[in-house]
Parts: sequence; structure tokens; C-alpha cells
Amino acid sequence: MGRPGLALGTAGKTRVHTTPSGHRAVAWYRDYDGRCRQVERHAKTKAAAEAALRLALRDRARFDVGGDITPNTRVDALAEAWFAGLKNLSPTTMQAYRNRLDQQVLPGLGNLRVRELSIGTIERHLCLVSDKHGPAVAKMTKSVLSGVCGLAARHDALERNPVRDTGSIETPAKKAPKALTADEARTLLTELEADERTRRHDVPDFIAFMLATGCRIGEAAAVTWDDLDLDAGTVDIRSTIVRVKGQGLVRKSTKTASGARTLLLPPWCVEKLRRRAARVGASTDVAGAQAPVFSAPLGGWRDPSNTQADLRAAFAGAGFGHISSHVIRKTTATMLDHAGLSARAIADQLGHANPSLTQDVYLGRQVASTGAAMALEALRPTGSAQGLEDGRD
Repeated sequence: MGRPGLALGTAGKTRVHTTPSGHRAVAWYRDYDGRCRQVERHAKTKAAAEAALRLALRDRARFDVGGDITPNTRVDALAEAWFAGLKNLSPTTMQAYRNRLDQQVLPGLGNLRVRELSIGTIERHLCLVSDKHGPAVAKMTKSVLSGVCGLAARHDALERNPVRDTGSIETPAKKAPKALTADEARTLLTELEADERTRRHDVPDFIAFMLATGCRIGEAAAVTWDDLDLDAGTVDIRSTIVRVKGQGLVRKSTKTASGARTLLLPPWCVEKLRRRAARVGASTDVAGAQAPVFSAPLGGWRDPSNTQADLRAAFAGAGFGHISSHVIRKTTATMLDHAGLSARAIADQLGHANPSLTQDVYLGRQVASTGAAMALEALRPTGSAQGLEDGRD
């Protein structure tokens, strides 16, 4: 009786041969088209050749899953097939999923077979991730595992998605939202204007714009002069700045349809932007119109991570070391709430998508003419701050 053939996605015995330049490790591998092919790797030593061959066979199994996913498929191969099938996601989301795969899923579960992905196995893994890295990382790991197991279930390699039956991941109680009062916001702007270091890092205008719009840091950093219509007093928020591994800073479109919006600016912000345009010499040619309003100190797009560090230092120097950049966004929302604007109007201003109003999001409220601009006029800088600005112009 002949020797049984190799199972799909498996390798035979490794053989090592001496060559004039070192060693050659060889093994037969049965690809997922059913054909057996010889795989070999060369190295100076026997151990190195065997190690290189093991890596080659692992990667061959990982990327050769194709459409044939079975209970015997390795989890690392299944995970790579799931990741390769992701479409139309933002670069930051793709990078976050890649990190969870490389740092949690593959090291902890990659060597298992799909049939071994039981509820208990996944539950124990998520508990370990939560203990070691925190509940936030565990939650995203759970989402990634759910996608991976969902793919296996769709190929009948699992009877059902076991991640759905795992327990919930406990998170610390959320703290009450922090927000500055109008007086505190004006004081903050005054203190920032009085600090030469924060002016050198271009923090005062950046924070003032965030207060006037409720924009995220990445959204404010992505605004170009072409996005502004100072005669109409509006700004188009269509993009955000993100750092993508291997690409650097990238200006990409906002993540959701509701994130793309046109906002009316309070008059004090329009005045500030006019003075800024005159000060920096914003040009009207194509290149100048597409330049960032709030560029990095050395030019180009402003890095959101570096800007976070600049803002923390500026807040501490102004006596507001207890707040973060997100407090600025919450301050804008609170000001609008106190002015009597509806939750829907505030969501339009901030670019939030409310699941219960999905239809409204699809209809695309392009201009948030909700009274937000006049409500935010209460944040007009005080006379002392104005004087500092006028002295610099």
C-alpha cells in the first residue's frame, strides 16, 4: 500500500544537502490547488537553511489559503486571508487591525487549527490580553477575532462564530466629560497669546480655530486656504491628517459621510484668519491655495502626534495642565448645548454620525447653518489678547 499523500497546506520531511556555498534545505509542500511542489532555501549553515525553509513554508501556508478554508487550516493562515480581504477601510483602521493581528492574535493563537478555536480558548486569550494590555486593546482584539472567525464560519470551517458567545470585556467607569467655561476658554486663549514659545509653535491660532469649529486635531491640520471662504465665513472640512506606516503623513478624506461638512465660522475667527492670511502671505495661486492653513514649523502638513505634544506643553504653561486637546472639542459642544442648539445640530457641527439618524446622514447636511457660529462668538478673545495680535501684525 502506497504512502498516504500530503494533506493540503502541509509539508513533507525536510532534507538538507551540502552545497559548495553552504547548505540547501528542501521539502515537498502540497499547495491548495492539490499539486505538490518542492520548496528549498539556501544558507551557509545547516541550521540556518532549515530555519529559512521553515519560515518559507509558514509563509506559503499563510498566503495560500485561497478559497479553501477548512477546520484543519491554521489560524495564522486564516487571519491573513481575512486581512487580505478587507476593503474600503481607512489607513489608520487597517494599521490598527494589523497591529492587533501581529501583536495579539498571531502570537497567542496563530499556531492553532481552526477547529481548536473554542469559546473557552478565545475567552482565555482575551482575558490575558486585557490583563496585559488593557481593556481597550482587548476590545479591538475581540473585534479582529470576530472577523477572522466569521470568515471561517462562512466557509463552514466553524459551525458558528465563537467570539459572539464570549463574555463582555469590563472597562473602567467613564469619567464625566470635561469642558471649559466661556471665561476659562477666553483666559486660555489670552495666556497662549502671551507666551512666546506657544506662538513660535503656532499653538494660539490652532486652538482658537479648534474652539471656533469643534474640529479634531487631524481635521484642523488638514485645512487648506482653498477650504476657507472668508467672505462667506465658512470652512470646508473634508480631510484629516494621519500618519501611515511606511508612507508618513497622509491627507485623506474624513472617515464617514457625516464627517464631511461645511461650517459657518464665528466672526471673531474670520477676523483672526484674515489677519493670519495677511501675516503668512497666503497666495491665491494653485500651490498657495492648497497649502495648509496651520502648517508645521518647518512647513508641510502638521503631525497630529507632534501637535498633541505641543498642546500639552502649551496647556501646562498656561495653567491648564489638567486638560487635554479633546477638552477643547468638548468645550465647543458644551457652548452650543448651553446656547440651546439641538443634539442633531451639535452632531452636525462636530461631524458625529448618530446611528438612529442614519437616513439624515445619508441625506448629507452639507452646511451646518444652525446658529453655531453666533453661539461661538462668545469665545471672542479679550482686549488684551487682541492687542497682542495687533502688535504682531
